[in-house]
Amino acid sequence: MYHLFYLLKIFNHILFAIFFNLVNGFINGYYFGTASMGYTNEWLYDIRFILGGILFLAGMVINIRSDNILLALRKASQNGYAIPNGGFFRYVSCPNFFGEILEWTGFAIMTWSPAALAFAVWTVVNLVPRALDHHKWYRDNFMDYPSERKAIIPFLL
Repeated sequence: MYHLFYLLKIFNHILFAIFFNLVNGFINGYYFGTASMGYTNEWLYDIRFILGGILFLAGMVINIRSDNILLALRKASQNGYAIPNGGFFRYVSCPNFFGEILEWTGFAIMTWSPAALAFAVWTVVNLVPRALDHHKWYRDNFMDYPSERKAIIPFLL
Protein backbone atom coordinates (compact mmCIF):
# COMPACT_ATOMS: atom_id res chain seq x y z
CA MET A 1 0.00 0.00 0.00
CA TYR A 2 2.86 2.37 0.82
CA HIS A 3 4.35 1.89 -2.65
CA LEU A 4 1.04 2.78 -4.27
CA PHE A 5 0.80 5.96 -2.19
CA TYR A 6 4.38 6.84 -3.14
CA LEU A 7 3.67 6.27 -6.85
CA LEU A 8 0.52 8.42 -6.68
CA LYS A 9 2.50 11.17 -4.98
CA ILE A 10 5.14 11.07 -7.73
CA PHE A 11 2.44 11.03 -10.43
CA ASN A 12 0.83 14.05 -8.78
CA HIS A 13 4.17 15.92 -8.82
CA ILE A 14 4.66 15.07 -12.49
CA LEU A 15 1.17 16.29 -13.41
CA PHE A 16 1.63 19.50 -11.45
CA ALA A 17 5.02 20.11 -13.10
CA ILE A 18 3.50 19.63 -16.55
CA PHE A 19 0.57 21.92 -15.73
CA PHE A 20 2.87 24.51 -14.15
CA ASN A 21 5.14 24.67 -17.19
CA LEU A 22 2.31 24.62 -19.74
CA VAL A 23 0.49 27.51 -18.05
CA ASN A 24 3.63 29.57 -17.51
CA GLY A 25 4.91 28.85 -21.01
CA PHE A 26 1.57 29.88 -22.52
CA ILE A 27 1.27 33.05 -20.44
CA ASN A 28 4.82 34.19 -21.17
CA GLY A 29 4.70 33.09 -24.81
CA TYR A 30 1.41 34.91 -25.38
CA TYR A 31 2.61 38.03 -23.61
CA PHE A 32 5.96 38.29 -25.36
CA GLY A 33 4.57 37.08 -28.70
CA THR A 34 1.47 39.25 -28.97
CA ALA A 35 0.57 41.35 -25.94
CA SER A 36 3.78 43.23 -25.21
CA MET A 37 4.73 46.30 -27.16
CA GLY A 38 8.29 45.06 -27.56
CA TYR A 39 11.50 46.46 -26.18
CA THR A 40 13.71 49.15 -27.63
CA ASN A 41 17.50 49.06 -27.65
CA GLU A 42 17.44 51.61 -24.83
CA TRP A 43 15.85 48.95 -22.60
CA LEU A 44 19.25 47.20 -22.50
CA TYR A 45 20.59 50.15 -20.48
CA ASP A 46 17.60 50.44 -18.13
CA ILE A 47 18.44 49.75 -14.48
CA ARG A 48 15.63 47.16 -14.33
CA PHE A 49 17.15 45.19 -17.20
CA ILE A 50 20.65 45.37 -15.73
CA LEU A 51 19.69 44.46 -12.14
CA GLY A 52 17.27 41.79 -13.33
CA GLY A 53 19.96 40.30 -15.55
CA ILE A 54 22.44 40.23 -12.67
CA LEU A 55 19.87 38.52 -10.43
CA PHE A 56 19.02 36.03 -13.17
CA LEU A 57 22.68 35.13 -13.75
CA ALA A 58 23.45 34.89 -10.02
CA GLY A 59 20.44 32.62 -9.53
CA MET A 60 21.47 30.46 -12.47
CA VAL A 61 24.99 30.02 -11.08
CA ILE A 62 23.65 29.14 -7.61
CA ASN A 63 21.09 26.73 -9.10
CA ILE A 64 23.54 24.89 -11.36
CA ARG A 65 26.30 24.69 -8.75
CA SER A 66 23.87 23.39 -6.13
CA ASP A 67 22.46 20.77 -8.49
CA ASN A 68 25.99 19.62 -9.29
CA ILE A 69 26.79 19.27 -5.58
CA LEU A 70 23.64 17.18 -5.08
CA LEU A 71 24.44 14.96 -8.07
CA ALA A 72 27.99 14.36 -6.86
CA LEU A 73 26.70 13.64 -3.36
CA ARG A 74 24.22 11.07 -4.65
CA LYS A 75 26.96 9.27 -6.59
CA ALA A 76 29.33 9.27 -3.59
CA SER A 77 26.91 8.05 -0.91
CA GLN A 78 25.89 4.46 -0.37
CA ASN A 79 22.14 5.04 -0.17
CA GLY A 80 21.91 8.35 -2.05
CA TYR A 81 21.36 10.43 1.10
CA ALA A 82 23.91 12.58 2.89
CA ILE A 83 24.20 16.12 4.18
CA PRO A 84 25.16 18.42 1.30
CA ASN A 85 27.95 20.92 1.92
CA GLY A 86 29.68 23.66 0.00
CA GLY A 87 28.40 26.59 -2.00
CA PHE A 88 25.11 28.00 -0.75
CA PHE A 89 24.50 24.81 1.24
CA ARG A 90 26.39 26.69 3.97
CA TYR A 91 23.30 28.87 4.35
CA VAL A 92 20.24 26.94 3.19
CA SER A 93 19.00 23.39 2.71
CA CYS A 94 17.73 24.05 -0.81
CA PRO A 95 20.01 26.51 -2.59
CA ASN A 96 18.93 25.09 -5.96
CA PHE A 97 15.40 26.28 -5.19
CA PHE A 98 16.74 29.62 -3.94
CA GLY A 99 18.71 30.00 -7.17
CA GLU A 100 15.65 29.25 -9.27
CA ILE A 101 13.61 31.84 -7.36
CA LEU A 102 16.38 34.38 -7.97
CA GLU A 103 16.44 33.47 -11.66
CA TRP A 104 12.74 34.03 -12.27
CA THR A 105 12.56 37.08 -10.02
CA GLY A 106 15.45 38.52 -12.02
CA PHE A 107 13.67 37.66 -15.27
CA ALA A 108 10.52 39.42 -14.01
CA ILE A 109 12.52 42.55 -13.14
CA MET A 110 14.52 42.33 -16.38
CA THR A 111 11.41 42.17 -18.57
CA TRP A 112 9.16 44.23 -16.28
CA SER A 113 6.19 42.21 -17.46
CA PRO A 114 3.10 40.87 -15.68
CA ALA A 115 3.60 37.47 -17.33
CA ALA A 116 7.13 37.09 -15.96
CA LEU A 117 5.97 38.36 -12.56
CA ALA A 118 3.28 35.66 -12.54
CA PHE A 119 5.96 33.06 -13.31
CA ALA A 120 8.14 34.35 -10.46
CA VAL A 121 5.23 34.28 -8.01
CA TRP A 122 4.24 30.76 -9.07
CA THR A 123 7.85 29.67 -8.63
CA VAL A 124 7.95 31.05 -5.08
CA VAL A 125 4.59 29.47 -4.21
CA ASN A 126 5.79 26.13 -5.59
CA LEU A 127 9.33 26.02 -4.20
CA VAL A 128 9.07 27.55 -0.71
CA PRO A 129 6.79 24.79 0.69
CA ARG A 130 8.98 22.14 -0.96
CA ALA A 131 12.09 23.68 0.60
CA LEU A 132 10.45 23.74 4.03
CA ASP A 133 9.56 20.07 3.61
CA HIS A 134 13.12 19.17 2.49
CA HIS A 135 14.57 21.14 5.41
CA LYS A 136 12.35 19.29 7.89
CA TRP A 137 13.33 15.95 6.33
CA TYR A 138 17.04 16.74 6.69
CA ARG A 139 16.58 17.76 10.33
CA ASP A 140 14.52 14.64 11.08
CA ASN A 141 16.97 12.25 9.41
CA PHE A 142 20.37 13.71 10.30
CA MET A 143 21.05 14.42 13.96
CA ASP A 144 24.21 16.37 13.00
CA TYR A 145 22.43 18.60 10.49
CA PRO A 146 23.72 22.20 10.80
CA SER A 147 21.35 24.05 13.14
CA GLU A 148 22.13 27.48 11.68
CA ARG A 149 21.13 26.42 8.15
CA LYS A 150 17.81 27.85 6.97
CA ALA A 151 15.39 26.20 4.52
CA ILE A 152 15.53 28.46 1.45
CA ILE A 153 16.35 32.13 2.13
CA PRO A 154 19.76 32.71 3.74
CA PHE A 155 19.51 34.01 7.34
CA LEU A 156 15.69 34.34 7.14
CA LEU A 157 13.63 31.27 6.23
